[in-house]
Amino acid sequence: MKSKEWQVVKSVIKRADVVFEVVDARDPMATRTREVERLAKLMSKPLVIVINKSDLVPREVMEKWRKVLSREFLTIYLSARDRLGTRMLWKAARRASGSKKPVVVAVVGLPNVGKSTIINILRGRHSAGTSPVPGFTRDDKLVRAATWLKVIDTPGIVPRGSEEELVLRSALRPESLDDPVPAAMKLIEKLKSKDPEVFARTYGVDDDDPYRLLEKIAERRGLLLKGGKLNVEEAARIVIRDWQTGRLVVYFTPEDYGLE
Repeated sequence: MKSKEWQVVKSVIKRADVVFEVVDARDPMATRTREVERLAKLMSKPLVIVINKSDLVPREVMEKWRKVLSREFLTIYLSARDRLGTRMLWKAARRASGSKKPVVVAVVGLPNVGKSTIINILRGRHSAGTSPVPGFTRDDKLVRAATWLKVIDTPGIVPRGSEEELVLRSALRPESLDDPVPAAMKLIEKLKSKDPEVFARTYGVDDDDPYRLLEKIAERRGLLLKGGKLNVEEAARIVIRDWQTGRLVVYFTPEDYGLE
């Protein structure tokens, strides 16, 4: 994480009474931000793990994740997009803060986990801008959600790591990559190891070799460069984008991480 970003995050957590850490239901463990969790503990701030996009994952899997993560922090799951389980947000804020009023909640997490959509729900109206593009929220801002509740929106946290790792965690826009192919191939390998049929279902083509699969996607989509050469880079960006926006649906369970 860049030092400037980290200073913003530290400032936000310091101002907050409760921290909502938003993670992706398809891979909650990979989308956690350990630096935020450590900082919240250091500052004695209650932290709630909010597992978003639960509509993409079977409920029994969500219950397993809630049980596992609740050993460390209060954990809830919901689908901000479909307004499923969203009343738990208010309950979690009240529970974590005790009797303190008004309550200031900091909403933090990696890009593209749905922070702004969660804030819209807390506010009860669609006045905060949302976008499927990671990093859309540029600056932290305090908004009033209710007479007893204020919410701080923060920029998406981009942690340290290789491009391949950050793409797996949805923390890098495909447009920001000079060469998206290596990251897309790594993503393909990970998703196919969990669900071998996901690309056949999603794109109507498949191949055991990640690069050949990208070529087939490019061919099927008619993605061509000058001279008729397949535009594999654009196919790679499509795969990365579809993973980040939830079109590619593969989910991981606590058992995948050796947790039960």
